[in-house]
Amino acid sequence: MSVGHENEMIRFKNPIENISEYQSGPLPKNAIRIETPSTIEELMKKATPIAVILCVSLFAAMLVKNIYCREMVIAPFMIPVGFFIGFCLLIVHEWLHAIVYPRDAKVTIGRMRGKITFVALASYPLTRRRFVLMSLLPFVLGLLPLGLFILGKPEWRIFNGLMFGMAGIGMVSPFPDVYNVLTVLRKAERTDYIMFCQDDLFRVPSEEKS
Repeated sequence: MSVGHENEMIRFKNPIENISEYQSGPLPKNAIRIETPSTIEELMKKATPIAVILCVSLFAAMLVKNIYCREMVIAPFMIPVGFFIGFCLLIVHEWLHAIVYPRDAKVTIGRMRGKITFVALASYPLTRRRFVLMSLLPFVLGLLPLGLFILGKPEWRIFNGLMFGMAGIGMVSPFPDVYNVLTVLRKAERTDYIMFCQDDLFRVPSEEKS
């Protein structure tokens, strides 16, 4: 199955058993490997401090709003409902990654076999700026409900609880992507192209891309 937009080769596959099968190059001969965790599990572990910072920021926003409004602004029973909706939107999270790739890239979206982890897989060189956009675009699924929560009236407790729950998933779920972005910003030049190949991340100096 493919979806037509700027990228006409977005495919949905469920389940996905082997990441390498969908990130198989071709890799430019002078590509330079960027040192990153070799498995999803290791990446999650390394990126955990980022998830903690995002969680603390969310609860700080709720605390500040409660203090400012001098009352409880959330119906707690709605937070799990928001979490559930946010979880259902994880496939949209991966689609937001995918739409940043250009027309001739092949992107596969799906769930890893035996896990609740969704992925968008491609092996295509992106400019560093476009790689950062691709990695961070799913934050809109957290920033939008967080903004609505902040702007919601104190008496809208059900609405606020729902938005806070959705923001929780939408803001925290990209934490491995944030880790990749920070790694790329540290280790790649502004003019480099960035791409995944097999289980690794590579930078390709612009003059060597071809």
